[in-house]
Amino acid sequence: MDQHKAPLFDMLKQYHMGQHASFHVPGHKFGLDLNKDERYYFEQIMKIDYTEITGLDDLHDPQSIIKAALELAADCFGAEQSYFLINGSTVGNLAMILSVCEREDIIIVQRNVHKSIINGLVLAEAKAVFLPPNIDPKTGLDLGVSINKLQEALVQYPDAKAVLLTNPNYYGIGMKLKRLVDLVHGYHIPILIDEAHGAHYGFHPKLPDSSLSCGVDAVVQSTHKMLTSMTMSGMLHVQGNMINRERLHRFLTMLQSSSPSYPLMASLDISRRWISTKGRESLSKVQSIILTFKKEMEILSWFEIMDITQDFGKDYTQDPFKILIHDLTETLSGYDLQASLEIRGCMIEMADPKFILIVCSASTIEDDMNKLLKALKDISVHFNLKKKELGKNITNICNEMAITNLSPPVKMENHFENTKVVSLDEALNSRSAELIIPYPPGIPLLYQGETITNEMILKIKQYIDSGAHFQGSKKIVNHKISILN
Repeated sequence: MDQHKAPLFDMLKQYHMGQHASFHVPGHKFGLDLNKDERYYFEQIMKIDYTEITGLDDLHDPQSIIKAALELAADCFGAEQSYFLINGSTVGNLAMILSVCEREDIIIVQRNVHKSIINGLVLAEAKAVFLPPNIDPKTGLDLGVSINKLQEALVQYPDAKAVLLTNPNYYGIGMKLKRLVDLVHGYHIPILIDEAHGAHYGFHPKLPDSSLSCGVDAVVQSTHKMLTSMTMSGMLHVQGNMINRERLHRFLTMLQSSSPSYPLMASLDISRRWISTKGRESLSKVQSIILTFKKEMEILSWFEIMDITQDFGKDYTQDPFKILIHDLTETLSGYDLQASLEIRGCMIEMADPKFILIVCSASTIEDDMNKLLKALKDISVHFNLKKKELGKNITNICNEMAITNLSPPVKMENHFENTKVVSLDEALNSRSAELIIPYPPGIPLLYQGETITNEMILKIKQYIDSGAHFQGSKKIVNHKISILN
């Protein structure tokens, strides 16, 4: 297929140039009533903010230009069928789960997943068997699940409908999937991957393999995270015969807006064209910039850039576009380092009690990397890090998982009644009525319906003491939690 084409975007340009009189939604009529300051930011994008008028096709029943754009996406990413997501990876994860699970069905799930997967389990009224991740003892970082734990779950729960894993995780650490895929397919069930942070995988030889190239059945990608589409846009890719595509399409139609954003869809179209035609060249250029940055960072020996592939390269991968840095003198926590960088004009992706996460992409420029290097040098001088003793590299305990065994099937439910609020210490051995999610990285520590153990209470307190923000629950910072009566 001709990957230089962008049929959806090209048609939007054509309609804009036609200067048609608009007697249809949206009501802003291509931004006619924008104020001067608003016009600077919104005018151009509103000029292509169309709806499903004649010639512009329908996301929920694509027959022409959207169909062509989806076929180009499937060809580019190596799928048999692709879907545009205009509610982010979240809606893809929801639809993917609902396509394989019905009420009371069991699905094997990596424990440290994004909250959208838990919400998908709630909607499906399914039961999750959680796989504990392997933890790097040096850093406390999650490395992904082991093949032994996955096999244990498959043997113990032969009625499981699917396996769902996250690859790579927020920190850019992932699993080498081929062995896992072959194992799951040996049990004649599909393997689903939340590849939100890996849409660029497979487009350069120095990047890890894509999930689709490893034989995965369904993959969700946040095209806006590591590629170039607009925020909230993503894709879902399918191959093989283990996914009921009619059921998947039905749920996507139910969950996505009936008025999908054409600018978002067009941004997916041109992002696909870019990665297909220019991506490899751009990825190579930025990798060179990153290597230069890392070489320069060797002078600042009190800052460590983590490379898990040195110890775990056989089974795990690390995204070279994600840079994990921490202060070996233990003067600055991850949160402190984030604040110091932001004061100096460098806005980073996230911090935890130990690390900061720098996210680069194929659009990262050398000037920005130089600005980051300059900021880190300035921080080093400001805190006199050069003259401080290096710490003992204590494990990042706030990233360790408190539960290390295979879980029994847990039914995800929303609980609004028959609950009460107690202190964390009083909650021991009770069942949680809420999700406890430190953000970032947005991975639940505790699921609704789970029994609250002493180890979990200690883990939550560690996050509170570290200053982490919690999504959803406001009471947790006061050491209180909702439990089921």
